[in-house]
Amino acid sequence: MKKASMILDKDFQISRIDPRIYGSFIEHLGRAVYSGIYEPGHPLADEEGFRTDVIEAVRNLQVPIVRYPGGNFVSGFNWEDSVGPVSERPKRLDLAWYTTETNEVGLHEFASWAKKADSEVMYAVNLGTRGPENARDIVEYANHPGNSKFSDMRIANGLKDPLGIKLWCLGNEMDGPWQMGSKTAFEYGRTANEAAKIMKWVDPSIELVACGSSGSGMPTFGDWELTMLNECYDNIDYVSLHRYYGNPTGDTASFLASTMDMDDFIRSVVAICDAVKGKKHGSKQINLSFDEWNIWYHSNEQDKEIWKREKWDRALPLLEDIYNFEDALLVGSMLITLLRNSNRVKVACLAQLVNVIAPIMTRTGGGCWAQTIYYPFMHASRYGRGTALKAIIDSPKYDSKEYTDVPIIDAMAILADDGSLTLFCVNRDLKDECLLDLDLRSFGDLKMTEHIVMHHDDVNAVNTEEHPDNVVPVNVPVQKTEGAKAEIKLSPLSWNVIRFA
Repeated sequence: MKKASMILDKDFQISRIDPRIYGSFIEHLGRAVYSGIYEPGHPLADEEGFRTDVIEAVRNLQVPIVRYPGGNFVSGFNWEDSVGPVSERPKRLDLAWYTTETNEVGLHEFASWAKKADSEVMYAVNLGTRGPENARDIVEYANHPGNSKFSDMRIANGLKDPLGIKLWCLGNEMDGPWQMGSKTAFEYGRTANEAAKIMKWVDPSIELVACGSSGSGMPTFGDWELTMLNECYDNIDYVSLHRYYGNPTGDTASFLASTMDMDDFIRSVVAICDAVKGKKHGSKQINLSFDEWNIWYHSNEQDKEIWKREKWDRALPLLEDIYNFEDALLVGSMLITLLRNSNRVKVACLAQLVNVIAPIMTRTGGGCWAQTIYYPFMHASRYGRGTALKAIIDSPKYDSKEYTDVPIIDAMAILADDGSLTLFCVNRDLKDECLLDLDLRSFGDLKMTEHIVMHHDDVNAVNTEEHPDNVVPVNVPVQKTEGAKAEIKLSPLSWNVIRFA
């Protein structure tokens, strides 16, 4: 059995955790909306056509914000198509995902769904095929009380009170050649600045997210952020980061170490934000919105076949990754990484929420079930509220094909406002248990109250509609604590939630 140690102290604080770090994402893509959250005629659909079983699964995750309506989709989207009488809304070809968008679910409907799911809307504007004028108009439509063209349009469409959307994305992945209306960093920075300026003139209370490079592996990464921020630093509040990981070669050791890359990505963008602040003699700190993160690779070949057969159909079953046990472990580590950087990562969105690279799956006309990745996200969202603590960890390390000096133990601690303490721990070791020696020197007489473990002997094990409980967390007997000391056994390849009160 391997051994590791962790020292925690109430004074070793990283930051207060912004609850929006547990956000998610719904795009008009695949079956996320149609037959995902929305399926009129389903036995569990409500009066608006929204599946109540899905709403309940989302509520259980306690998701505070949901990014909408895209994604790549938004760069060709006309927001006016999605409001007004449903029967009069146009059908459009969605060039991002080669489907037909009916606009049956639009802004009003999605805002209603978000309210039912105990969440709020994070709205993305089209800065690809459209520009600052249209961005200004949708803020007026959504947030202005009345007595203006677009606010009166909202009222005429049946919504007297403003939606009050507070967080807005200025486009999506605008350096990507796959993006409709993609731009150079300078072009985007100028466009984003002008959009941000007039959007805030309409509603000074809103916060704005500018597009960072669409990935740390892009040739534009770094220079994009520097050039873009040089143009729009004064008027934006966050820079976006997007990152997906995969394991197509079956290299579990490297796959579980991927968060070392994620940590580097975050630190690099923070450094650039601070460099621009210094260059401009600024006083404002630009924080980060990691508004797309997940694992995405399982469905790539399947999607190519679907497009060959069904291009331009409505709600194609695209990006339907079936997540296995090792995916849940990496999602746990990605959540730990976000929390470890919560002094600068204030918003994050698990991409996505239902059916499309999602923790929640549905069958059209059938059931709803939780994928493996649902559970670490649920635990973090429920128990990861309060103050992030800096854990001093001494862990054995390993080398993989892609990474060196990888700590076997990846962990974070959260101090709740009621004084309780929660540890999130991943044991990356493929074979061995690890005995974690925990020193809680400043916490007084805390007792371990719960130890939740998620483990499976097969890293490729999955949950299905027929077998939804194949890979699920279980409670194990808590171990005794002696004063400020505790020894905790961590199973090999396991996600652990350890709670003290």
